[in-house]
Amino acid sequence: MADKFTHMDTRLYCYLLAHQPPEHDELKMLRLRTQTMPDGRMQISPEQGHLLALLVAAMAARRILEVGTFTGYSTLAIAQALPPEGRIIACDINDEWTAIACEHWKRAGVADRIDVRIAPAVETLGLLEAEGRTSHFDLAFIDADKTSYDTYYEGALRLVRPGGLIILTTCFGAAAWPIQMKTIPTQSLYENSIRRLQPTSALIVSFCRLPAV
Repeated sequence: MADKFTHMDTRLYCYLLAHQPPEHDELKMLRLRTQTMPDGRMQISPEQGHLLALLVAAMAARRILEVGTFTGYSTLAIAQALPPEGRIIACDINDEWTAIACEHWKRAGVADRIDVRIAPAVETLGLLEAEGRTSHFDLAFIDADKTSYDTYYEGALRLVRPGGLIILTTCFGAAAWPIQMKTIPTQSLYENSIRRLQPTSALIVSFCRLPAV
């Protein structure tokens, strides 16, 4: 039987890179700066940033929840796709990383759209619920410590509105996270994620990092 999937080989990946939209100057500067950092591999790729921006624009999203901001590339890509009244709540625990992010957000003119919450994301998600933001967000983007993904996902289910979108990165990424795979609760996420969705909600369960060429 013919394979119904298109594999991302080097030739197809090069085609994707050659035909993607241009990367914004501030995104490029942030990406190159982050690449020099010891944890630079945690940054999403430009093509993933384009996809996030496309999804935000296609949904006409205005309220975004981000769990795991790092140096803010994904946040910036999303913020640039938002209308002026759009807002992102960006959760992280490292104020050194987000300080770098803030520099580039300001230069890109979108800092006023981003509300950074420096605290364990589980605490922030609980506070958002306590503030009455259940079913408030249009889209949640989760790219944080994989051992807590199930908890983040459960929180996002309560905070994202019916008809909204939840995106989780590399949640089945054995190649990307070989050391940690035994401790990641991705099997329970895989088995139960669809069952736990709100009516008319959407889910992208794995937003994988593509290999470098």
